[in-house]
Parts: sequence; C-alpha cells; structure tokens
Amino acid sequence: MLVRNLREHSRLADDDIDEIRSFSITTRELAADQDFVRQGDRPEVAVLVVSGMLARYHLLEGGRRQYLSFHMSGDLPDSQGLFIDRMDHALCALGPATVASIPHKQILKAFARRPSLGIAIWRETLVDAAIFREAITNNSARAKQTRMAHLFCELFYRARVSGLNRGNKCSIPLTLVQLAETLAMALATVNRTLHQLRASGTMEFHDGELVVLKWRELQKLGDFNADYLHLKKQLPI
Repeated sequence: MLVRNLREHSRLADDDIDEIRSFSITTRELAADQDFVRQGDRPEVAVLVVSGMLARYHLLEGGRRQYLSFHMSGDLPDSQGLFIDRMDHALCALGPATVASIPHKQILKAFARRPSLGIAIWRETLVDAAIFREAITNNSARAKQTRMAHLFCELFYRARVSGLNRGNKCSIPLTLVQLAETLAMALATVNRTLHQLRASGTMEFHDGELVVLKWRELQKLGDFNADYLHLKKQLPI
C-alpha cells in the first residue's frame, strides 16, 4: 500500500521498495472516532492507513473540532511527526479502521541508506501541505455549495486514484456534524447545502456513501482542479 501511494507522486527504485518491505510493522484496529495521535504527543512511530479513513483535526476550546484533512488506504498521515518533536494536531479514525505503525528509527535509518526514499516520503508531506492550502482557500473564499462540492470531488478523486471506489461510488464515513466541522458551516447550513447538491443531480450522499452521478458537472460546481494533488498522472473520470 505504501509503495502504491508513494508511486503516485514519486519514482521508487527496486532498492527503495526492498527497504520499505524490510520495515517491521505493528497493526492496530481502531473504532470509529478513536484518537490514536493527540495534540501534544511526542510520536515515535509513523502510521500507515491500511483500511478505513482517518482524519486530522485541531481540538478547540469547548470540545469543538476543525477537521483539516482526510486520509485513505496507503496514506502516511503523520509522517510530519518524523520532523517535529510534539504534535500540534490530532488524528482519529472516522469509521472502523486499521493502521500499521512503523518505528521512526527504522524510517530515519532507511533515509540514510536510500535518500531517494526519504525524498519520496518528504514529498508526501508536501502534498499534505498542498491539500491544507486548498482547504484554506476552500473554506475562506468559496461559496458554501462550491465548498462542499469541492470536498466531495477531492475525496472521490483520491479514492479513484487509490482504487478504493466502486464505480461511481466510494465510502466517506463522515457524519453531518463532521461535515460541518470540516467546512466551517452550521449544521442547518450543511443540510441545506446537501439538499442543493442533490437537487443539482450531480451526486448523492447518504450514510457515509458518496455516489457521483455527473462528474464533470460536480467538478464544475466545486471549482475542482486536481493539479494541487501533484499526482504524476491525472485520471480521466
């Protein structure tokens, strides 16, 4: 999974792949909404998403959350922890998920042996940063319907790249409250905006499943251009 994910934006030599396969990993099952990294933690392992979906968020006063990004099978959502001493955000499972932990010490030693692998993992953090920049623009500069359509476009496109879709469907285990906390909307606004998108005939979203009915029209509604994901190959959908 990690090899597949890194190859989406980087070239890996056979020796890089052998290095990845030499990592010793520990898997862990997570329940829905379970944290596995908290703000203030000093991480010693990097986490690979094996199945399910994870979310990065800031915990605000009063227990509110601001969701920052979402991570699917093959992603390394906390690779930034390799380079910082204390985590300034938290990571949780959205629905049931499986993660694999890789010790930081092994990864850093691999960087010394295989600098090209280190560059690929560093590029993974840069793609994360690009997604953060797009999220800031999305929440601050786009109308509410465009904002929601853009998020659905991004998640569907990334699922499609990773082979996690089922035709025009993919699992996005977000509740309406989590959508609100992602898009900086009130819950009533989320319901109204979802109704508008459904009425457009471009998509459906029920019980954590996204169905894309008219991709090009949804893409236009969401002002979505996949260039910021920095994939080597853009997908015709």
